[in-house]
Amino acid sequence: MDETQLERLITPRTKAIVPVHYAGVGCEMDAIMKLANDHGIAVVEDNAHALFGTYNGKYLGTFGKMATQSFHETKNFTCGEGGALLINDPELAERAEIIREKGTNRSRFFRGQVDKYTWVDIGSSYLPSDMLAAFLYAQFEAHEQVQFKRSQIWLYYWEHLQDWAKTHAVRLPIIPDHCVQSYHMFYILLPSLEKRTALIDHLKQHDILSVFHYLPLHLSDMGKQFGGQPGDCPLPKMSATACCACRSITI
Repeated sequence: MDETQLERLITPRTKAIVPVHYAGVGCEMDAIMKLANDHGIAVVEDNAHALFGTYNGKYLGTFGKMATQSFHETKNFTCGEGGALLINDPELAERAEIIREKGTNRSRFFRGQVDKYTWVDIGSSYLPSDMLAAFLYAQFEAHEQVQFKRSQIWLYYWEHLQDWAKTHAVRLPIIPDHCVQSYHMFYILLPSLEKRTALIDHLKQHDILSVFHYLPLHLSDMGKQFGGQPGDCPLPKMSATACCACRSITI
């Protein structure tokens, strides 16, 4: 997210700002939070890539009213699928609990706060199984070792791709000094679509999976239904992104 572009996009209908900490590198949260507070708008962080990353010494996912986590198989910590909603505003906790509990106040019943439980809101069954939770928790217990190993792989890419990147006009990741990344992926920006395609084909010939991130959401079929138009994202860019995740070299 380019925080300098935000204010011009705010309208009376704006309900939330959703910064995405892509590749585990924090957005400029000081500027984003100031703008949100000035306009009375909630911030919801997409922290799927950035668990244990920090911005100015503060953990990503703890700035906004809420943050979302992913435990998909491609993430640093995984139980195959699913995720978590981090709630930083106590006023939102009870309703989130009700929505998680199929729209009931069942948790209040278990705590002895009501004599029976009933349906009080919208909801669904968002609870993970105990087995998946245990599988995930064991990884959290070893999170320092997991993060250290991923950092070593990421730094190996960084060190050994410097000369190649300069020779081929490839941009390597940019990590601001005030950010500690989560080492979720190692992405590269290619100077043209043709070179990106050629690199992906070359890696595939060596049994290395690589993919590009992402197709423009506002130009997807659903994005167009919400009014997305070509030119809505006018920032200058290199042609395409390929990225290598630290767990293998998955892009």
